[in-house]
Amino acid sequence: MAEKKRASQGPTVEIPVEGMTCASCVGRVEKAIRAVEGVTAANVNLATQRATVSFGSADANPQAVAEAIRGVGYEPTPATVELAISGMTCASCVGRVEKALKRVPGVVDATVNLATERATVHFFGAADAVARLIAAVADAGYEAEEVRADGDRTDRERAAREAEITSLRLALVVSALLTLPVFALEMGSHFIPGVHEWVMDTIGHRESWYLQFALTTLVLFGPGLRFFRKGVPALLRLAPDMNSLVALGTAAAYGYSVVATFAPGLLPAGTANVYYEAAAVIVTLILLGRFLEAKAKGRTSDAIRHLMGLSPKTARVVRDGNVAEIPLAEVRTGDLVQVRPGERIPVDGDVVEGASYVDESMITGEPVPVQKAQGASVVGGTVNRTGSFTFQATKVGADTVLAGFIRMVEQAQGAKLPIQALVDRITAWFVPAVMAAAALTFLVWLVFGPEPALSFALVNAVAVLIIACPCAMGLATPTSIMVGTGRAAELGVLFRQGEALQGLGDVRVVALDKTGTLTKGHPELTDLIAAEGFKDTEVLALVAAVEARSEHPIGEALVEAARVRGLDLGPAEGVEAVPGFGIAAVVQGRKVEVGADRYMARLGYPVGAFTAAAARLAGEGKSPLYAAVDGRLAAVIAVADPVKPTTLAALEALRERGLRVAMITGDNRRTAEAIARTLGIDEVIAEVLPDGKVEAVQRLRAGHRKVAFVGDGINDAPALAAADVGIAIGTGTDIAVESADVVLMSGDLRGVANAIGLSRATLRNIRENLFWAFAYNVVLIPVAAGLLYPVNGMLLSPVIAAGAMALSSVFVVGNALRLRRYEPLVRVDRTPGTEPVGAAGAPRLAPGE
Repeated sequence: MAEKKRASQGPTVEIPVEGMTCASCVGRVEKAIRAVEGVTAANVNLATQRATVSFGSADANPQAVAEAIRGVGYEPTPATVELAISGMTCASCVGRVEKALKRVPGVVDATVNLATERATVHFFGAADAVARLIAAVADAGYEAEEVRADGDRTDRERAAREAEITSLRLALVVSALLTLPVFALEMGSHFIPGVHEWVMDTIGHRESWYLQFALTTLVLFGPGLRFFRKGVPALLRLAPDMNSLVALGTAAAYGYSVVATFAPGLLPAGTANVYYEAAAVIVTLILLGRFLEAKAKGRTSDAIRHLMGLSPKTARVVRDGNVAEIPLAEVRTGDLVQVRPGERIPVDGDVVEGASYVDESMITGEPVPVQKAQGASVVGGTVNRTGSFTFQATKVGADTVLAGFIRMVEQAQGAKLPIQALVDRITAWFVPAVMAAAALTFLVWLVFGPEPALSFALVNAVAVLIIACPCAMGLATPTSIMVGTGRAAELGVLFRQGEALQGLGDVRVVALDKTGTLTKGHPELTDLIAAEGFKDTEVLALVAAVEARSEHPIGEALVEAARVRGLDLGPAEGVEAVPGFGIAAVVQGRKVEVGADRYMARLGYPVGAFTAAAARLAGEGKSPLYAAVDGRLAAVIAVADPVKPTTLAALEALRERGLRVAMITGDNRRTAEAIARTLGIDEVIAEVLPDGKVEAVQRLRAGHRKVAFVGDGINDAPALAAADVGIAIGTGTDIAVESADVVLMSGDLRGVANAIGLSRATLRNIRENLFWAFAYNVVLIPVAAGLLYPVNGMLLSPVIAAGAMALSSVFVVGNALRLRRYEPLVRVDRTPGTEPVGAAGAPRLAPGE
């Protein structure tokens, strides 16, 4: 995992690639890209049809990469965007804008027209590419906005996918209509009594062959031409792919049949048979498989489309005292944006006027709307439920939280897991091996087969070519990754590094930081036990009035507790702080003294009545304090950093999955072990300085155990980076999030169990896919070659082989889609009234003990 922590020195560019159909295509494209000077890494994903290319310096040359892709027979498809440019006055302005646009990593070409004040840019990039282009123009001193004549990226990608499906549907229908008569004429004559005689009497034997020739020719060079256009050039480059296998198999069956039809004298006696139906049916069935596969693959990226669709298309912005509805791309930082009930918030910002409740479930996974008032932050894409408010935009375009989510999910979906390395090594030689197996099959049947040996040799060789399916191998891993990471995003778990999807499934120890991760991260009043003759609210109001003059965190906790209960705090006079002991003041004529037991001893107040209660509180990891009023001991008070209400359930879920749970904290060992006993933590590493957390993670690795570390603070960043998998609480610091591999968008630790569960489910799904893909080929290629013929006379028709091949790819994609229905191990929600008391939540206020 260390390698993925190192950021590349240059930019990373995404390039859509058309024409890839199987894993061998992926290998060829990756090899071609890596050969380009300046490229440091290339990752091609068959499911997304994208290449992610990393460059070693800022001088990226995506055009060279595009040419390399074309050189191996595939088509890179740059996106095109039109920008409206304002502020240009002359030709030198045009030059500056063009130069600025061309410097943006991923831009292939940019042309600027001064007369129309438009720029047309062809580029390769990810979801934030247009925002980067606009920012580059702004840096050059001009303003730009996207001209959305053809819709946004979501619409373009959907249109491209629908165009592919429409094209395949049309090709399939035409091919099926042309193939049906061929299949009926040939196979009906063999299997249905009376059909052969009917054909002989009405059409004629030779005329039947002529009709089959005509229809099959239309199939092969109409809908089936796509296989020859890709497969033949790949053969000539000595880099055959799946299209090459189909082209060879159908061409062999068709060519042999043409010779048998028009020049039967060239064939040995008794071998002049036709196999038009095999060629036509193979094309039809493979088109059917690709059509079903395209529809299924379209559903694998539903999560990305859902995320991209969360932002509204427009926003109501206050400018020059007027409210105008403008396209989202025109919203700028500092704009005042109005939001009405039921609307989605367009960008990130801070509320300046009004109040409402906002549904932030798409960010946190928590269904209860959150109250927003002046000063509160709002996130683009979340839903305003009740009131209206105005907020000031702080982050727009590629800088919003939602845009960051989309980038994370896209990066994870495009990742190549370590398990894929085995697949890549096998598929690198798979297609040539299949062709060699087909040639060997042909020769063995030709030499040793029964008469007519040539016919047997041809049919079995074609069956071997067609049955092989590198498509299933190539789709086995990326489709599962796409669906798994997409489902994770819906559950509030973002995989920033795709490798973490595999790494998390192998984790055996989950180490958690205490403060802010297991606990809320700030002290709270947990217990107040009043002495006889005192009321708990009375004591709390007096103590809080004194502590209001203190800046100590414990004092702040007591003041906050009084404020939550609506208590009136009188003015404190004559405040006297005794460092290391406590604080005293007069409140409404009453002498109030608050501090540790040594302060009470110094004042001469016996604390024996609270000895048992204080010992219990200390055993629970809390800090007991004492309050005296008018010279009498009034209460024992406990303040602690309370455990989050969901922590206990989260840890139980982890232990149920066979994971060992450890806690790493800087607290003293007594406090740490008290919390560990309460939560049932297996291993405690206490009194750890911030720079010692990395060493603590290394200690937990003893016995070659994989360790996941969960944290949220700046001091957790090194440990997050050092762990096999770093999991950051999304409500924590930006540095912690950037150092992590996985981000939990809410502060709910139950997301850790869900992330691990989904990781294991995805890996299980990948293994199922790979087993199917490999077992299918291992079992059926020998059967197609005729291995069972000496045993039971069984041969596999090329038609059956084509159907099985198409089915294998559809099966793999369909199996991956099952992950969309993955149910979380524990629900991440927040139901009012479920918070436990004591160490886990609300303070206990008791009149006596």
